[in-house]
Amino acid sequence: MKKSLLALLLLGCTQAQAREVDITLTLPGGTQYRPYVAVWVEDARQKSVNTLAVWSKEDDWLKDMRRWWRKAGRYDGGELDAVTSATRKPGQYQLSWDGTDQSGQPVAPGIYIINVEASREHGSRSLVRQRIQLGAKAARYHLKPTEELGDIIISTGAP
Repeated sequence: MKKSLLALLLLGCTQAQAREVDITLTLPGGTQYRPYVAVWVEDARQKSVNTLAVWSKEDDWLKDMRRWWRKAGRYDGGELDAVTSATRKPGQYQLSWDGTDQSGQPVAPGIYIINVEASREHGSRSLVRQRIQLGAKAARYHLKPTEELGDIIISTGAP
């Protein structure tokens, strides 16, 4: 009986953390080429933890997202198929991180870095990074627009 109750409590904690980090990403318009975008999480030592999204048209251009490629892309081991999709037109997009690593295992509370990198064919490259505290009080971060990325809002903590 006690083990069942403990298992239910742990399951409830895991479900409560299931939407721990929400990301609202805006892609600006203005050119004929849609940007390639990678969104991923690193730990405090800047080691890749989980790739949340890769929006691309052709694999040949993935290397242009240089930081993501060096940290996670070239080591994907086949996991990227689950998060890869076509490039997106200008607009606002929602992503979330459930606090798990690339293999689906929960990560420990602590400092993590949310990375968003965009590269446009015949254009420039933008990288924004935000340190967050996973498992802490709710927080909200507003990352200002760059050449290839619009406003980015990151919300952490319980929904």
